[in-house]
Amino acid sequence: MNPRLHGLSPVVIQHVLAAGQALDGGHLDEADRQLSHALAAYPDHPEVLRLLAGIHNLRGQHLDALRVMRRALAQRPQDPLYHNTLGSLLGAAGDYELAIDALRVACKLQPGLAIAWFNLGVMLTKSVRNDEAVEALQRTVSLAPDHIAARALLADILRTRGQLEEAAAEYRQLIAQQPAAGIAWWGLADLRTQRFTEEDIKRMRAALQLPATNDNDRITIGFALAKALDDAGDYAASLAALEQANAIARRRQDWNAEAFSSSVAAITAAFDPPPAGAMEPLGREAIFIVSLPRAGSTLVEQILASHSSVEGAGELPDLPHVLAEESRRRGKPFPQWVDHMQPSDWERLGRRYLERTAHWRRRRPIFTDKLPNNWIYIGAIRAMLPAAHIVVCRRDRLETCFSCYRQPLDSSNGYTRSFADLASFWRDFDRSVQHWTALHPASVHEHRYEVLLAEPEAHIRELLDFCRLPFENACLHFHENRREVRSPSATQVHQPLRRDTARAHLYGNLLDPLRKALDLPSWQP
Repeated sequence: MNPRLHGLSPVVIQHVLAAGQALDGGHLDEADRQLSHALAAYPDHPEVLRLLAGIHNLRGQHLDALRVMRRALAQRPQDPLYHNTLGSLLGAAGDYELAIDALRVACKLQPGLAIAWFNLGVMLTKSVRNDEAVEALQRTVSLAPDHIAARALLADILRTRGQLEEAAAEYRQLIAQQPAAGIAWWGLADLRTQRFTEEDIKRMRAALQLPATNDNDRITIGFALAKALDDAGDYAASLAALEQANAIARRRQDWNAEAFSSSVAAITAAFDPPPAGAMEPLGREAIFIVSLPRAGSTLVEQILASHSSVEGAGELPDLPHVLAEESRRRGKPFPQWVDHMQPSDWERLGRRYLERTAHWRRRRPIFTDKLPNNWIYIGAIRAMLPAAHIVVCRRDRLETCFSCYRQPLDSSNGYTRSFADLASFWRDFDRSVQHWTALHPASVHEHRYEVLLAEPEAHIRELLDFCRLPFENACLHFHENRREVRSPSATQVHQPLRRDTARAHLYGNLLDPLRKALDLPSWQP
């Protein structure tokens, strides 16, 4: 018997095992139903608590998940699987640094625990530490050669390095071994260098019908199928596949649009009027690029990173982490402690951010931080780093929201699963960045994707002027820059500007529900 189940009755053991299987498959309701029996009889058992933490996590209740998991770990401090679970939960909550620490403990306690090495590779990837991530993922594959997710993530890294043929070959090999490997099907779709065949479409449809296919795979296969059907011009079927995939994702983790809007409003109010921030002109080294996903932020970063003075760092977790550190220090959630901050406190946070990001200034003096949702924290950026430049990327609202809907973004982007939530999120973004742009016009610059397409050189010169960078011709030829790009737009930004990226018009009145949610007129042919 599994020693972790010691102390449970035989009947409860069966419920715990069933709950674990359901959790692994992403079947949240079934996991909850099975574990409820165990909780009633053994509310403090560490293994019951560990599974309860996993259920909280899938529901997006990250603080509850961590609280419960720490109760479990206190009872079994030498259990590597418990440290692995804690690391995964910390990562889901966005605390990648503590997640990496916990996962390294798990790997040290049990060097042969493949899942801990894999999760370590995931967190290192999210922290933009790709070289270390490759080592952890290769260790995973050496321990578990059939670990589909690890191999797919290694293929993703090949894609970011521009090795598209090698990545495609690896995805194809994974699909040959596991036809329902959704992560590989989506990886292939996300390469955007080849069209799926009719046979591929048949295989994806068949995989979706397999009883053993779990919800994670159903979601990613659904998005890949939608991409294939879009390429084939079958827009109604493509939208139907998207609706099904997003419905599964939404069942697993609901998005509370009202709560999010209230949170954004509270943060905005906390910085209006702006507090007395850092006295030192910190932040000249930093260019923040903020936006909704799929709004052209990767393209802006690629343009700036083609400048000889700028390092394109990608989506860094450091700003939210610094704010979370201060929340823990003060025992209050952000932004409740903003009123208590002195200029010296903001300077301390600014220096902490620059300390955490020093790695990105080893080769070039300026770096970009492209974490999309940092638009929420523009007030904090201005207080911490008053000399930083903030570029807000905008794209047509319909195209932006539809593009988000078509992408299997991670659980932190749960608003992308429905048209109503997308529209609400877009309005929060629009209202917030309009406020900050009006309040800080010298530090916050709006960049519009459609204007860039119409007048590339003029708009690129304007962007460089705002960032106090001298013009360099390489910025006009950004697609020739072979740097690693870690985003869904990695393939696109290695190509010249394309004017055929708009998709909404192809769907005609099928997208009228999204138009209505965004307060746009119905489709007119």
